[in-house]
Amino acid sequence: MHPARRLWTALEPLHGVVYFAPGVRDAGIAVGLRGFWMTYFAFRAAPLGQVGAAAVVATFAGFEPSMVFKALPDAWSRATPATCLDARSEVAVAALRSAGVDEAACAEAVPLLAPVANSADPTGRALYAANASLPLPADPVAAMWQLATTLREHRGDGHVAALLSHGVTGLEALVLQVGAGKFPAELMRSVRGWSVDDWDAAAKALRSRGMLDYDGTLTAWGREFLDAIEERTDERAWTGGLSTLGEAGVEKVIATLRPSVAALWRAGILPEINPTGLPPGRVG
Repeated sequence: MHPARRLWTALEPLHGVVYFAPGVRDAGIAVGLRGFWMTYFAFRAAPLGQVGAAAVVATFAGFEPSMVFKALPDAWSRATPATCLDARSEVAVAALRSAGVDEAACAEAVPLLAPVANSADPTGRALYAANASLPLPADPVAAMWQLATTLREHRGDGHVAALLSHGVTGLEALVLQVGAGKFPAELMRSVRGWSVDDWDAAAKALRSRGMLDYDGTLTAWGREFLDAIEERTDERAWTGGLSTLGEAGVEKVIATLRPSVAALWRAGILPEINPTGLPPGRVG
């Protein structure tokens, strides 16, 4: 497995608690937001400032636009981006500590990852650049969460660019992942807001390109194409910043964080089938 993807399996679970921890919805409501999805969009978009829904549709990719417009810009009349930044960090750190993430391990990993997060290529990576501009907290668990978030957004921005360069929309990317057997179609439609008609239209477009069979599974070409996108994502994450860490550095970070990430999986905060595509329990 490419070192960039191995590192992702260690960092993405740490970041992911901000979506899946039981207290996330309540944290949003406590600062004035309305429900889980407004909290999700406001918390994740907060580094960008008081950004509108159209920019979030573009940068997040994969969400049906009206789903985003229900949350933004209304969220900013209820809570400022600065308030959302504080709230998301607090709820994520509380979840990590409750799961048994080791503060000493975080303190060891932070100085390895901070130079990478500070110097990676920001070209076309709006979510990465916005997160990288935030000050790093003094608390090592909070700093670790912020670094995991910054580097996963760097990878995610690169993934969207890889899809775009091959003429694949965010919705079509979801259909391909379902075709690969990573998620149930109904789950992905519901959590990304797409109608059955929208989904079927995207599937038809992919069938016309020879990527999808009529039963919704990938063709041999579709699987080859999707694998190539994932490989390109790994390569761009590596050449765009992670290579400064080096393979030895990746191994050290993974080894340092492995017990903490394993504890996080055991805590059950992260669902085994999840929209991020995390392989359950894998670390590195």
